[in-house]
Amino acid sequence: MSYEAVMARKNEIMKKAVGIDYQVFESGSIAFDYERMMKEVGYTIDEIRKIQAETGVGNTPLIELKNLTKLARKLAPAGKGARIFVKDEACNPSGSFKDRRASVSVYRAQKLGFKGVIAATSGNYGAAVASQAAMRGLNCIVVQEVFDSEGRGQPEILEKGRKCEAFGAEVIQLSVGPELFYTFLCLLEETGYFNASLYTPFGIAGVETLGYEVAEQVRAATGRDPDAVVITHAGGGNVTGTARGLLKAGCKNTKIIGASVDLTGLHMASDRDFNRKSFTTGHTGFGVPFATWPDRADVPRNAARSLRYLDRYVTVSQGEVFYMTEALAQLEGMERGPAGNTSLAAAFAIAQEMDEDQVIVVQETEYTGAGKLPSAQLTFAREMGIEVRRGDPADDKPGERIVIPEHPAQIRVKEVNLDALKKSYISNCIKHYKVQKLTGEDIKFLAEDTKTSEDYVRMVVKELGISI
Repeated sequence: MSYEAVMARKNEIMKKAVGIDYQVFESGSIAFDYERMMKEVGYTIDEIRKIQAETGVGNTPLIELKNLTKLARKLAPAGKGARIFVKDEACNPSGSFKDRRASVSVYRAQKLGFKGVIAATSGNYGAAVASQAAMRGLNCIVVQEVFDSEGRGQPEILEKGRKCEAFGAEVIQLSVGPELFYTFLCLLEETGYFNASLYTPFGIAGVETLGYEVAEQVRAATGRDPDAVVITHAGGGNVTGTARGLLKAGCKNTKIIGASVDLTGLHMASDRDFNRKSFTTGHTGFGVPFATWPDRADVPRNAARSLRYLDRYVTVSQGEVFYMTEALAQLEGMERGPAGNTSLAAAFAIAQEMDEDQVIVVQETEYTGAGKLPSAQLTFAREMGIEVRRGDPADDKPGERIVIPEHPAQIRVKEVNLDALKKSYISNCIKHYKVQKLTGEDIKFLAEDTKTSEDYVRMVVKELGISI
């Protein structure tokens, strides 16, 4: 079947493959009933805990990083340097927080009688779905975007493919380009398997237990709520699920901080750029595109909506993340993979802004393996013609130069303008839905979806020249 014919039927295929009729939540305009969708399709915290306990997911340890806290205090002004904790999500069965998302999706697939599950992902989520499917006796197919046009694949993505195969999944590896979604849709139709999408209410509800556990464990360890939680930000599900869990645990004043790797100038879908980055958690590939247009996902309405929850969004450089990966191993004895170390690098810098009696939490770690190690990533970067050297990470230039800090004082965060992202999101909604006039329901929805006010939305809409 032609590409155009399959894409024209994508909503029909998705509806059958996830068992959700999204139309019942729609208003016919921009607005949809997000909270009703999460309530009616998702599960309660207690239900999710029970589902996750069946396959050994969750209840991961919260560890205080005492040596990194001590180092941060040496670099901070007097009285500054918050206590840094990390939620060790590498202790989940497949080695990352993605087990929480996969556990609920695969449980749902089994409950609905599907014979197998399919996930389109080049990240840890594929391994998580494969692991959960193995435990529940379902077939699993993982579709990965792996190679550039010359057949070269990044060590980290190849590593993740091997992990999926180890859990018994069939792994279909593709070159970068639009064929990923087309292949994914064709497979859903051919097999009749469940779409274990990252972006359904099941997946996001699965992450809520992470935020809930962070609240419980920080209170038990310190007698207070976390002052800030730093969350690696890619497609928005990690931020959304964790923040919702913290809110359900009553953490009303905890700051939600997203962190991505600065990949300015590089594009995930570009054949040239695909292998010129060392991380998939970049702000240009996922963080910004999914924040400003979440419904670009493989479901009609994305349950991952990070702008609803973010208080602050920062980036760090590739060199800074490599530095913190080694610091975590050599100062705390924890060898973990790169994604969680993105938020660790940001937390190390932000802790130095905060008071000593405050608490900052890095809410995930991930497993590591041969292809994820800094040595493998940096060797591949050199093979791609990228300069790797020591110096000030301010000189880092994605795709051309990776600069490893010479001193921990050189680790900093770069602010992402959240206000600009919110305006871009509102503009994208109006453009995508071809709206000439907004309803009161649209205004209310956009205010909630951007964590602003109806007056703010009216101001932005007026700037865009749209009637209310």
